[in-house]
Amino acid sequence: MAQPGIKQSDVIEWLLQGDVAIQHQTCRDLLGEDRPDLRKRIATEGWGKAYLDHRNADGGWGIDFYQPQWTSAHYTLLSLKQLGIMPDCGGIGAYVRALIERFTAQDGGIGTSIGLKHSDVCVNGMFLNYASYFGVPDTDLHRIIDFLLDEHMADGGFNCRSNRSGAHHSSLHSTLSVIEGIQEYATSGGRYRIEELQSAASRSRDFILQHRFYRSDRTGTIIDKRFLQFTYPSRWRYNILRALDHFRAADQLFDSRMTDALDVLQSKRRKDGLWPREAAHPGNEFFTMEPPRGPGRWNTLQALRVLQRYRPVSA
Repeated sequence: MAQPGIKQSDVIEWLLQGDVAIQHQTCRDLLGEDRPDLRKRIATEGWGKAYLDHRNADGGWGIDFYQPQWTSAHYTLLSLKQLGIMPDCGGIGAYVRALIERFTAQDGGIGTSIGLKHSDVCVNGMFLNYASYFGVPDTDLHRIIDFLLDEHMADGGFNCRSNRSGAHHSSLHSTLSVIEGIQEYATSGGRYRIEELQSAASRSRDFILQHRFYRSDRTGTIIDKRFLQFTYPSRWRYNILRALDHFRAADQLFDSRMTDALDVLQSKRRKDGLWPREAAHPGNEFFTMEPPRGPGRWNTLQALRVLQRYRPVSA
C-alpha cells in the first residue's frame, strides 16, 4: 500500500506508538492480529481512562444526557464505543438502559431532554450505535428502531428534520449516523425488524453513492467543503473518511462511485505517509486527543484501512 518513498512499516510503527486504542485497532484492522490484551487496557490507560475519570457519581458525564453537547453522556458514550472499550466496562450498559427509561420521547425515539414530543433522528442513530455495542437488551431498542424506520425517507436516506420541519431531502449527516447504528445493531446480534433495517441501510448507502460521497446528485458540485475535512471525533458531522470507513466496516464491495472520495483521501496524504489531524469542531472537550496542525493517528488509521480495502495495490 505504501507510496514510493514511504515505508509502510514505518507508518505502522508510528501508529503502534500511539494510544492503546490506536494500537488495538491497528493490530486488528491493518495487521490482522487479535490482541484482547490491548483492548482490555483501553479502560485503564490513555484516552479511555481519561473519559472514565470524568464520570459522574450517577454513572454519566457532563450535566446530563445531552448537556453540554461534547462533554455530555451522549457524545462520551459514542467516543468510548469508537475507542473500542470493552462493552461490559463499568456497568455502562445498565446506565444506557436507564437513559431509555428517562428520555424516551412521545414519538418513541430518544429525546435530548425529558418529556419531548419529537426526538432527533441523528441522535437516535448514534444512540442505537452505542446502546447496541454496550449490550442493551434487544427489546429495549424496539421503539427506537420503530421510530427510525418510520422516518426513513423516500430518497433512501434520513434527515433529522423529517419529523419536525418536514424535510423533503435526506441529509448525509443523519443518514450516516443512522446506518452506523444499524450496522452495530446487526453486528451485536439484534434481530428485531432486521430485514427492514438492512434494506434501509442498503438504500441509504446507495443514497451516499448517488452523491459520490460529497457531490450534488443534480449538478455534481461539492455540497459542503467541510465534508472533505477529516475531523476526529466527528460527533454528528459527516465527512467522507468517516463514510468510507463505514462502507469498509459494513463489508461493502468497491463501487466506481467511490472514486472521487478515494481520490480526495489519497490527495490528503502527507509526504511522510501520514494524514493530518484537521481542526476540531468548536466546543468544550474533556481533553484533546491529538494536537492540531500535525499528523493524526486516527485519520491515518482510518485512511489506511479504507485504502487497504478499496485500493490495496495503488494506495
